[in-house]
Amino acid sequence: MTVADVPIVWALECALFPVDYWPQQMFLDELSQPQTRLYVVAELEGRIVGYAGLMYIQPIADVQTIAVVPECEGQGIGSALLRELLAEAVRRGAGNVMLEVRVDNPRAQQLYLRFGFEQIHRRPRYYRDGADALIMRLELATNGQEST
Repeated sequence: MTVADVPIVWALECALFPVDYWPQQMFLDELSQPQTRLYVVAELEGRIVGYAGLMYIQPIADVQTIAVVPECEGQGIGSALLRELLAEAVRRGAGNVMLEVRVDNPRAQQLYLRFGFEQIHRRPRYYRDGADALIMRLELATNGQEST
């Protein structure tokens, strides 16, 4: 993701997350911190159809956001975005990857479960509309050994 992508990503953010969308400035702030952040976009025929972001502060990486436009769901785009975030977490030496997902978003939960994430906690009323968040974690292998 580049600064030039932000207006398009933000328009998608507002459409996809009408209750919980990030302010546009937040995307710009995130992009200004490449030492601890990675944001990527997925394009299909020259159009941004998904985006995702990762924060890494040693030793933990956190999936900040991941989104795919509804008409492109089920085509592997979310999986590709998540694979890229996980690869970056490994490159940066993360031992774990954490994320929050809405309790009422089973499609996203299934994606994370397929990648090996496990639910470790439930955070009541995490989202602006009062929905709970499931806290999920993926332990990454480090130097051929599972992290502890």
